[in-house]
Amino acid sequence: MTSLTQRTSGLVQRRTEAIRSAAAAEKEKDSGGEEDEARRGEEDEDDKGDSKETRLTLMEEVLLLGLKDREGYTSFWNDCISSGLRGCMLVELALRGRIQLEACGVRRKSLLARKVICKSDAPTGDVLLDEALKHIKETQPPETVQSWIELLSGETWNPLKLHYQLRNVRERLAKNLVEKGVLTTEKQNFLLFDMTTHPLTNSTIKQRLVKKVQDSVLEKWVNDPHRMDKRVLSLILLAHSSDVLENAFAPLQDDQYDLGMKRVHTLLELEPEKESSKPNANELMWAVVAAFTK
Repeated sequence: MTSLTQRTSGLVQRRTEAIRSAAAAEKEKDSGGEEDEARRGEEDEDDKGDSKETRLTLMEEVLLLGLKDREGYTSFWNDCISSGLRGCMLVELALRGRIQLEACGVRRKSLLARKVICKSDAPTGDVLLDEALKHIKETQPPETVQSWIELLSGETWNPLKLHYQLRNVRERLAKNLVEKGVLTTEKQNFLLFDMTTHPLTNSTIKQRLVKKVQDSVLEKWVNDPHRMDKRVLSLILLAHSSDVLENAFAPLQDDQYDLGMKRVHTLLELEPEKESSKPNANELMWAVVAAFTK
């Protein structure tokens, strides 16, 4: 009897030790897994940080296409880029899910007749975008896309609405690009006055941007705007509206240039009303296009 009790006690003890060992091993495994997960998370954050430095908004991309590399300023004869950059802001906000067009209703209002409404007032992390979003959110009754482009540009006859104008947009965008290591800041003398300029300092990013535009209508052409990346499609259409798209095609050979411009004109000839009604279309983007091509 005593022998049986001892054997039973020994069995229980061994089983208890086995359970403890398994629990310790499991705990160690979980700890190691958590450390690996944390390490991967840190690496992901580092990757995000690296990509964030060179991630450009639509406004910055359009401005970068318009800037002369060495001189560091846009053409004095370009009177389209101001309104074009405001259109970029609206599309950027729409792509980020901050604003949208009101419902078209039973009467099927046209894109340019529909009001812009705030979908989310969450900060974007970009001062200019947040400033524009604040105006849109606080304005009652809401305004149309065409009105917002004019108001943000300061092109209004109503003195009570002049406060909507976003000032020094090009300079502020250029400073953003300086912070991202794309441009630098210099002073140039133009006989009667001094002007702050922003020459290109990181040609790799500009070349990557130009190649992205070129490839979208050449090697990666899909002949269907709804199969194109919405951001790339917006960039092409808004760069054209800002009169800077030509700069991206200037380095091309004659045959590639002709083919690229032919495909761009194919996009420009699309009917915004028709395209905006298709599945997964961004209505506000097409409304901005309609405002510039009407």
